[in-house]
Amino acid sequence: MSSGTHVPAQEVAYVVDVVVLHGGANVKAMRGMGSFEAEWAASKAATQQPVGMRLNRADDGPVGGGGGDQDLSSDAGRKKTAANDIETDFEPNTKKAGAWAKEATDTSMKAFDGWATAAGLKKAEETWGNQAKALMGRLAGEKSALRGTNNLFIKNDQGIGDELARQSKLYQLSQHSHN
Repeated sequence: MSSGTHVPAQEVAYVVDVVVLHGGANVKAMRGMGSFEAEWAASKAATQQPVGMRLNRADDGPVGGGGGDQDLSSDAGRKKTAANDIETDFEPNTKKAGAWAKEATDTSMKAFDGWATAAGLKKAEETWGNQAKALMGRLAGEKSALRGTNNLFIKNDQGIGDELARQSKLYQLSQHSHN
């Protein structure tokens, strides 16, 4: 800052923060500017920085190949456990929390009857109720999806096994020997 200009320490800290946040925009352009002007100058300077793009890859293997686990599998037991946890823990406890909140809000609304606060509490209770219903629906959907996925994988595995068996020379020979 110039020797004749007093800039509060808070504004200097703000300018430094803006410079850091906007990739080191030119500090000289911001000297003597207010907070808004400093941020605007930093934003403009940041948009004039060279732009590049880099795509992340899962590993250093060939392009197009996925990374991560080489063993794609599905654990039916873990899906069943998760679905059961939803049914026996999350759903009942969510329902209890919803009932508790409704009861507490109803009590508060009675205490504030005739006040604007009661109307606000009623609106909050309606919003909470809608959110609780949505959450219960989501939990039921996740539980159903987990259980349905297990059935899907079993049916897919059986279907693939049957198809491979039909294509197998040994299977074809065994069918001819029975006929």
